[in-house]
Amino acid sequence: MENLKKKLIKHKITIGSWISLGHSAIAEIMAKTGFDWLVVDMEHSVITLREAQQLIQVIELSGVVPLVRVGENNSLIIKRVMDAGAYGVIVPMVNTREDAIRAVEAVKYPPAGKRGVGLARAQGYGVDFEKYKNWVNKGSIVIVQIEHIDAINNLEEILAVDGVDGSIIGPYDLSASMGYPGEFKRKDVKQALKRYVDCCKKLHKPAGFHVVNPDFKEVQEKVKGGFSFIAFGLDTLFMAEKCKAELSDIRRIVR
Repeated sequence: MENLKKKLIKHKITIGSWISLGHSAIAEIMAKTGFDWLVVDMEHSVITLREAQQLIQVIELSGVVPLVRVGENNSLIIKRVMDAGAYGVIVPMVNTREDAIRAVEAVKYPPAGKRGVGLARAQGYGVDFEKYKNWVNKGSIVIVQIEHIDAINNLEEILAVDGVDGSIIGPYDLSASMGYPGEFKRKDVKQALKRYVDCCKKLHKPAGFHVVNPDFKEVQEKVKGGFSFIAFGLDTLFMAEKCKAELSDIRRIVR
């Protein structure tokens, strides 16, 4: 598979998606459709660590980059999903430089980080430790979620942390932190989003966005707006929207 890290550095547009259902068939179906990367969501789902490892296995074996959104910026959680074979993590609520440093240190081995050494799936169950050790500090991916106005105010310091490969905006939580949940057309919310994109451009870091509702036109708008790390839809919405659309056509015929 082509190296996602190199694409991030070069600001190449990549399209991924979100998995919130802990069944390997879901991951396999989505991986075979052509996404560049898939995120196993362990923040807003009931996916367990055992299920996450199974999903990571299927995604990787299908030739797609497996990432995990962890539930919190917690070194134990991050270490365990990395040991399970994730190529990288998406870390929520990174609001300060110190938060970003903590996330990076949880992914990397010393001297670049503070992650403890285990012999799990990522390390070939002990057989490939040297190979993994040589890869992890250079090849693993850390994406921070910018989803609070504090993060916007500290953005330049956050993105400047060595080891942060990119970020993804959380527009709902960002607007909520400003007191206007979901009100993206408000002037101050729009200004905060613009500050995010402008800062990413200034520091030559890829800007990320999750187009939750699978709408091709919105992806076009985000690409034009400077976003290159784009999550498109999620497993549950793909199924729900397809069912609704097809049933709506059927109802018009059978009534």
